[in-house]
Amino acid sequence: MTPHDEHRLHLTRRALFGRASGIGLAALASLLPEQARAKGQPGLPGFPNFAPKARRVIYLFQSGGPSQMELFDYKPRLTEFAGTDLPASVRMGQRLTQMSATQSAFPVVPSKYSFAQHGQSGAWISELLPHLAKVADKITFIKSMHTEAINHDPAVTFLQTGSQISGRPSLGAWVAYGLGAETEDLPAFVVMISPGQGGSGQPLYDRLWGSGFLPTRYQGVKFRSVGDPVLYLTDPAGFPRGNRRAYLDALGELNQLKYAEFGDPEISTRIAQYEMAFRMQASVPELVDLSKEPASTFALYGEDARKPGSFAYNCLLARRLAERGVRFIQLYHRDWDHHGNLPKGLPKVCKETDQAAAALVADLDQRGMLDDTLVVWGGEFGRTVYCQGRLTPTDYGRDHHPRCFTVWLAGGGIRRGFSLGETDDYCYNITADPVHVHDLQATILYCLGIDHTKLTYRFQGRYFRLTDVHGNVVKQVLA
Repeated sequence: MTPHDEHRLHLTRRALFGRASGIGLAALASLLPEQARAKGQPGLPGFPNFAPKARRVIYLFQSGGPSQMELFDYKPRLTEFAGTDLPASVRMGQRLTQMSATQSAFPVVPSKYSFAQHGQSGAWISELLPHLAKVADKITFIKSMHTEAINHDPAVTFLQTGSQISGRPSLGAWVAYGLGAETEDLPAFVVMISPGQGGSGQPLYDRLWGSGFLPTRYQGVKFRSVGDPVLYLTDPAGFPRGNRRAYLDALGELNQLKYAEFGDPEISTRIAQYEMAFRMQASVPELVDLSKEPASTFALYGEDARKPGSFAYNCLLARRLAERGVRFIQLYHRDWDHHGNLPKGLPKVCKETDQAAAALVADLDQRGMLDDTLVVWGGEFGRTVYCQGRLTPTDYGRDHHPRCFTVWLAGGGIRRGFSLGETDDYCYNITADPVHVHDLQATILYCLGIDHTKLTYRFQGRYFRLTDVHGNVVKQVLA
């Protein structure tokens, strides 16, 4: 529906229920269908398009590009190739970043970390992820992801919005637009960021969870780690809650008059956001109060879950948001960009994230929520098999690699204990079952009951969608 169509529909309803018949708001509410009067934030008519497997998404985005051959894609033959130059027949003239394009050699570096098979599925997982190994049979690994971008910002933007060029709606915004939320007291789309202890994370811009050309009510609401989770939720001293309610009622009436006159969707967004903020004054303090969580919760997630702003804390909060009806929960963890000093940096970031990510999957499962919650883990691209910079017996780094990388999914409509895709012995090119970024996006929407070709928005004379004119659902990973 376009803003123009929405305004015309609003005018028709106003004429029928306001000017023409004089029916009051209470009578109008009684005439609305049950779905429209149900608790929550409504989505588009006709959505979901079919019965969904997942009711919500928790996306654990690992910003910087985790090294697939250090974590998931076991390549034992790399020890045979150690120190040799990457063959031109493997590289095939691939575009390089400016950081390694001037190197005179591209020495192959095997992972220094051991792998073992885990669970009945026999999934190969690195020693760096001992907690994830315990939930291997609940997860599907896609080892044949590939992207078109080779640098961080366009690659992250591509994963999050379906386009390398900024300005498009984010994945979470599209989901909020199509499906709304099951809660009235919290946003449909919530974002949390953990910086990592290495301090070298890539910048993450607000547009990555923005609404683009969609009405701004669908953009993600970022929770802060210091002070109030959301700015200005606390009323100033001497301003009681009753006064706040009266103030918003009066302001809402003025905004409704302007909306009736101009039909600007941003006016209705402002009305909705004022009301949401009022309700969040009560819901957010309860959400972030972890005092009633049992000791077993912190044993599962780790003691870092008590520290606001940590990845573990955000994972625990993600579970609590999911319990309260939030539709799309986006976590970002930075510090995965290891161009150098990888043997020192990678174990640190794995230690920061491994226990909590595995705990989230296990916790959702034990609460009966994993079957209708889709959990996604992954970064914007992978890392090269060759060393960036100087290779020494104790140190190496890896450059960006868009040709193959690994993501994992769990829950909501996804097979358990499964691996899809294969790469060559150099972990450089995909040899079976390639999965494009748009394919992953189409699959996430499918699990939510959305046909990605039908979730569209008309802007500047064209119907846009998350997957543009591409994307196929990866049916092999579906339960």
